[in-house]
Amino acid sequence: MKFVDEAFIDVAAGDGGNGCVSFRHEKYKEFGGPNGGDGGRGGHVFAVADPNLNTLVDFRYSRRHEAKRGEHGMGSDMFGAAGSDITLKMPVGTIISDANTGELLYELLTPGEVVTIAKGGDGGFGNLRFKSAINRAPRQKTPGWPGERKSLKLELKVLADVGLLGMPNAGKSTFIAAVSNARPKIADYPFTTLHPNLGVVRVGPEQSFVVADIPGLIEGASEGAGLGHQFLRHLQRTRLLLHVVDMAPFDESVDPVAQAKAIVAELKKYDTQLYEKPRWLVLNKLDMVPAEERAARVKDFVKRFKWKGPVFEISALTREGCEPLVKAIYQHVRAQQQAAQAPAEVDPRFAEGNPPA
Repeated sequence: MKFVDEAFIDVAAGDGGNGCVSFRHEKYKEFGGPNGGDGGRGGHVFAVADPNLNTLVDFRYSRRHEAKRGEHGMGSDMFGAAGSDITLKMPVGTIISDANTGELLYELLTPGEVVTIAKGGDGGFGNLRFKSAINRAPRQKTPGWPGERKSLKLELKVLADVGLLGMPNAGKSTFIAAVSNARPKIADYPFTTLHPNLGVVRVGPEQSFVVADIPGLIEGASEGAGLGHQFLRHLQRTRLLLHVVDMAPFDESVDPVAQAKAIVAELKKYDTQLYEKPRWLVLNKLDMVPAEERAARVKDFVKRFKWKGPVFEISALTREGCEPLVKAIYQHVRAQQQAAQAPAEVDPRFAEGNPPA
């Protein structure tokens, strides 16, 4: 299953400044000669691979990116200043292609890699450039060259940072619709998602993570029953699992604790490493539980489930409790990203300059 995050942007490099026609005017200097300077070059547009980013969500909110134009040339041999460059931060693995032709232009594969996606225009020549032995007073100048303008498609094949676990109709699709830009199919009757939905959750500027709504698991999924087994492999690459539990099932005879234990059992059967991944308990649909019964019901569930990890109480439908959960998820994902990027500790005996004895 391939998940793709994409965005379309327009970039415009700066135009070059125009050259200047000017002559030296100084007392007692009858023929001062030309002194018009060249225009400055326009600003470039760069793209840099930033390992701290993992989605393209910021480019959906700012699609137009323009660099400054170069200043015009001036008299007294003064050249125009170059326009300021701009640098766009993109996740590692971003594929940059022409939005009109589909031609692949660049691919950011290594952290810190920088490519020029739009080149600024060169500045025009002032009349100082045209001075010669036979043309002592040139009045020619040239305009600045226009900067490159491109419509680009940004594409990133992403894997989810957070996976949602739970029985069919536990409210996973409603949760992903509440916190992200994904719009999965949601119904008011028990049914399971047929295809995984991927949503980008934007916490703040350059702060986001990817959450996957995995089809609901049923007992026997690890042996191939139902749909969940097709996507359990995808969960192996996530950094955090959210176990979503329906605290107000349609059928009152259904025990949420038994269902939650069945999900955990399937995880353990499928892969021990997946079972040992960080997992948080998310108790959903509390808006359907009377306020005076919520605390007791939550306490009873946690006690019978024998859960000792983090517990979050939410209502995906009303978005109650979703914001604190999203912020906690981002902090956890960010901490794991930083830990993965930290340099490995070197034994001081083998450090540079300390040869082994």
